[in-house]
Amino acid sequence: MDTVLSVNDLSIALGGTPILKNLSFEIKRGETAAVIGPNGAGKTVLFRALIGTVLYEGKIVWASGVKIGYVPQRFDLDRNLSLTVRDFLKIKIKAVGSSSLGPEKAAELVHLPVRRLSYPLNRLSGGELQRALIAAALIGDPGVLLFDEPTAGIDLPGEEQIYQTLHHIQDERNLTLIFISHDLNLVYRYADKVVCLSPAISCFGAPREILVSDVLDKLYGAKVLHHLHQHE
Repeated sequence: MDTVLSVNDLSIALGGTPILKNLSFEIKRGETAAVIGPNGAGKTVLFRALIGTVLYEGKIVWASGVKIGYVPQRFDLDRNLSLTVRDFLKIKIKAVGSSSLGPEKAAELVHLPVRRLSYPLNRLSGGELQRALIAAALIGDPGVLLFDEPTAGIDLPGEEQIYQTLHHIQDERNLTLIFISHDLNLVYRYADKVVCLSPAISCFGAPREILVSDVLDKLYGAKVLHHLHQHE
């Protein structure tokens, strides 16, 4: 596999406060990478650097011609907004200029019932809205998808469904996935590589190397209860 993203000695400070320091990692095309760490460790700031919306020192190198789809952690909706899912996806198609996916195909890929395309966004459940956002991220045919906590605010069965959907889309469209998550069991099951961030430690490697007691205790600054062995 060739390299789709190379990060070398990345450092970021916001308002004079260091957020990330000397972070390096590499992700191959087609891999699934998880970014983990305690609140405030800089996970979302890392994503902002990857999409070019925050200043940084060091190097971020994407493979030539790669397109990136992004799903934010939060998508606040005006409860009076009457924009339908179909119109929302059409706006994204117009913004990117061209896409192999129309609203119906995008909804089908993320297992969002086609009848929901006529629903206003503010009538969707949390899981349905997340699927609509993923559908929008797929428009424009990206090679890389960035997800900032793709299952935030969704119940456990919904979490599993979202991750299964992402895995299916990755296989079908040969995508590279990079996601932020607090659920270490899901990280263990779905990630090929793990980037860990905290004020005390930064590390990168396979889940079996990173998701172990010594590393997790340093990462989160306390004893972490985890039951990853059940998925081995």
